[in-house]
Amino acid sequence: MTGSDAVAQILKREGTEYLFCFPTTPIIEACARVGIRPIITRTERTLINMADGYSRVSNGNRLGICAVQYGPGLENAFGGIAQAYADSSPILVLPLTEYQTFADTKPAFGAVEHFRGITKWVGMVNRRDRLPQFMRRAFTLLRTGHGAPVVVEIPRELATGEYPSNELDYEPVPAMRTMADPDSIESAADLLAAARRPCIIAGQGVLYATAARELTHLAETLGAPVATTLMAKSAFPETHPLSLGVANRSEGIPGRVLERSDVILAIGASLSEGLMLAPLPPNKQLIHSTVNEYDISKTYPPAVPLLGDAKLVAGQLLDALRDRPSDSDESPRASIRREIEADRQSELERWLPVFTSDDQPIRPYRIMWDLNNLVDRDNTIVTHDSGMPRSQFVFTYQATAPRGYIGWGNSTQLGTGLGLAMGAKLAEPEKLVVNVMGDAAFGMAGMDIESAARLRIPTLTIILNNSIMGGHDRVMPVATESYGSAYLSGDYAAVAADLGAYSEKVSKPGDVIPALRRGIGSTKEGIPAVLEFITAHEQ
Repeated sequence: MTGSDAVAQILKREGTEYLFCFPTTPIIEACARVGIRPIITRTERTLINMADGYSRVSNGNRLGICAVQYGPGLENAFGGIAQAYADSSPILVLPLTEYQTFADTKPAFGAVEHFRGITKWVGMVNRRDRLPQFMRRAFTLLRTGHGAPVVVEIPRELATGEYPSNELDYEPVPAMRTMADPDSIESAADLLAAARRPCIIAGQGVLYATAARELTHLAETLGAPVATTLMAKSAFPETHPLSLGVANRSEGIPGRVLERSDVILAIGASLSEGLMLAPLPPNKQLIHSTVNEYDISKTYPPAVPLLGDAKLVAGQLLDALRDRPSDSDESPRASIRREIEADRQSELERWLPVFTSDDQPIRPYRIMWDLNNLVDRDNTIVTHDSGMPRSQFVFTYQATAPRGYIGWGNSTQLGTGLGLAMGAKLAEPEKLVVNVMGDAAFGMAGMDIESAARLRIPTLTIILNNSIMGGHDRVMPVATESYGSAYLSGDYAAVAADLGAYSEKVSKPGDVIPALRRGIGSTKEGIPAVLEFITAHEQ
């Protein structure tokens, strides 16, 4: 067998189902020979996004594996890998490299030199006998600690050269998880038990640790409301009486509750400021639980740091809290639920006219509200693109099941949501998978609707077409008014139909739900659907 065959054998032993790839690399054919299905897309970035979505929905238990050719293939993959790195998503990328003799000769583009800043680890296999060692290290890093891409570069001569089958000594790598220091757990439990108004911030580490049940139990034990980061939306059911939704803004319900809290438990969260999380209010006692030691004291000094897996740490805290006073109807914490419910009702009354508006062009919130109320959210996975669709959707859609929502956006590359949705559908084929994107995002990734049709990946894509790059008219008013720079055009439903998808163009609010039903029906028949909604330009 060849070195590529050896790689395929290792991937098979690690339980790999799909190889997200783009020609040409001999690893594709080698994987196909052992029953690993090649998923070939139109662009390298989309295949990386698909692997990313596959890993996220599988919580890293099944990993997205990618293979691209040397040179332009690796260069085109850069953006997708950077996106996965920004969002802490574990994927394995196996680029071919030019012959090792010329790997450091310009203009050769090598992974080791260029990908260090956007990976957990990158290395080039420098000897045939070290191939299993490199792959073992890659899977160990992918399954342990903080999630991030890993890149293993394979020289052409190793990929195509002979590899004696008796030399392939490889066993699958187990996942490793760690618990927090017991003394620190006791200190954290003391703080939480004594708190008058504790509050929890959940990060996506809760999802990767499959700790949603433990999080809910912990919140109910403490009587503590739960806000999530955008990346963790769906880690706590947003219909729960203690749910605050996403704390990516300082104003609104999460901001008000956090401001009134005295102890904050951040679990599975990096606490990085930005789109994912608004700044924490000052003068709070912070308990910070994370798997990544680099997160501790990065932004906020914790009163108690807890380094460990979110599921195990939550279990430790629950055990420690059993011997301490619990919440009761007389506790100051009991009023928190009533405050949240009153705030929710007030917010809904304020926004309901927008959510149910019959204005034309259609207000985007109307589409998202109708989707929210139409689908079975426990059996649906939704994601969105960056920019206005993300800002509007995160506020309107209520996630009820873990990974029922794929939140992303530390890096905001237009078009990413389409690949994430396709990867999620491969990971959970029985669920409805929906991606909401703008017309500008469709221009970045829309040709891969053909990949969905060709590969029989029946996702539902919702395009919000307002004929303008959202927000860009504000940042470049002269360019827009004088030259029309932010204005867009196109018949995206027609493009999608020609690419093999079921498609409709919808312009009336009353047609939103019937169109959604037809689109969902198409996906049940195995055909991807694209619904183009003509919408208002709404900030």
